[in-house]
Amino acid sequence: MAALLSSAVPAMAQAGATSNTPAGIQVESRVLPVGTKVPSLAQLQKGSVRQEFAQQPGLAPSVEGQLPAETVGPVRAHGPVATERSAVAVPGDLQAKAVTYPEPARTMTAAECQKGLGTDKKFYIKSRFAVCSGALFHQIWTKNGRPVGESQFVVLVVGTTALDSREVRFTHYFTSMAKTGSTKTSALMISPKVTVPLMYPKKAKHTFSGSVPGMRSWDAVKANSSFQQTMTVAPGQGAKGSTDLVESVYQPSISLKFPTGVKGDTSGDLFLLPPRWDAAKYLRNSTGGGKPDKRGAAAFAVVATLHYSAKAGAAERAVAQHIQTAFTHPEKTEPYMSAKDVPGRVPAKPLNRLYEDTNRADTNRRRAVAQCKRFYGDYAKAGKECDEYPFASTYQGAAQSEYDPEAKKFNFSVKAIPKADNKAGGDLLKGFYGKNRMLDGTEDGFIVAISS
Repeated sequence: MAALLSSAVPAMAQAGATSNTPAGIQVESRVLPVGTKVPSLAQLQKGSVRQEFAQQPGLAPSVEGQLPAETVGPVRAHGPVATERSAVAVPGDLQAKAVTYPEPARTMTAAECQKGLGTDKKFYIKSRFAVCSGALFHQIWTKNGRPVGESQFVVLVVGTTALDSREVRFTHYFTSMAKTGSTKTSALMISPKVTVPLMYPKKAKHTFSGSVPGMRSWDAVKANSSFQQTMTVAPGQGAKGSTDLVESVYQPSISLKFPTGVKGDTSGDLFLLPPRWDAAKYLRNSTGGGKPDKRGAAAFAVVATLHYSAKAGAAERAVAQHIQTAFTHPEKTEPYMSAKDVPGRVPAKPLNRLYEDTNRADTNRRRAVAQCKRFYGDYAKAGKECDEYPFASTYQGAAQSEYDPEAKKFNFSVKAIPKADNKAGGDLLKGFYGKNRMLDGTEDGFIVAISS
């Protein structure tokens, strides 16, 4: 059986019955990763299999859910944050001649979510405009200590937002509903609930549309297995300045109530999704098409991933190869620094876009060019340009140590590469910034992934 996460989704309180219940019925209820392979009823009736399954870790009990490990911005402090990285979609290769960054995904089906979560992941990030989470609820029905029935259902919550929209749509799915043997699912009551435990800034207001259904039986849920809710935040409620950023936490939870005579009122918060809204003046739809109440757009406050290709024929190949070397063999990059460890490879050490401080960006570029001249001489005569990583348009650029006393000097890499590759890499980066609504500063972040 695949190893299970021990800290992905908070488990409900174990549901069981006292041994003196009238019918001698007990229910063992667990919350598990969506992809958990559970034993059949026939297998559970074998003592050794049931004992082994019982010893498999469920999802750690907690009074509250968890945010994705990739969460960025003020809401990250709300915590707790998952220790395991989320599953992240890998887009298809860019066309060999392409220098336009593709539009991020903005839709997701229940099947995509469930497949993306795989066997042990709590979150699936298709893009920062399409994320999901879920959990498997599994019940073993026993009489006099012997399993006589089995039931289960999966809860998925998919969050998406359309292009240039401030509306975040949350679709709740109940899938993989199955039962076998002797159960009382007609009296197993399921109650979904949604709360918003955090708004940042606190004064910001949100509006909901779409209602959350009340308590329904397992059988009724199977007959009507999804519902939608949308969440909107009007512009003008964020921090002052050119960003107008509002962040939030969307908290689904599920409560179960078992049949009369069975001890089993259980409840648990599941997972936290972090929607955000901005009306940054330097990003798309900054005016709302002349409608001030529609300016800006929504996304999710998770680390975005910039994809570069090092495959033959890729327009940005030399850029991708340079970054890959900086990630995997920093000792082979210039300038040399014994403890070089460039950021931007993992969510724990993201890059932060630098937009408003143009002087700092220019300084980053000058410092990089100076090192290129030092190591590569007059590279321009050979039709090359200076490529730097981290990018000059990030706070982690070549001049970081001049602005941050804790930053190490020379913790960057430069290389003279063909002009065309450098231009393609730059064009893709600019497109990535805009299409992923990358904000200036440490309240947002991104990483780089190289396909080869």
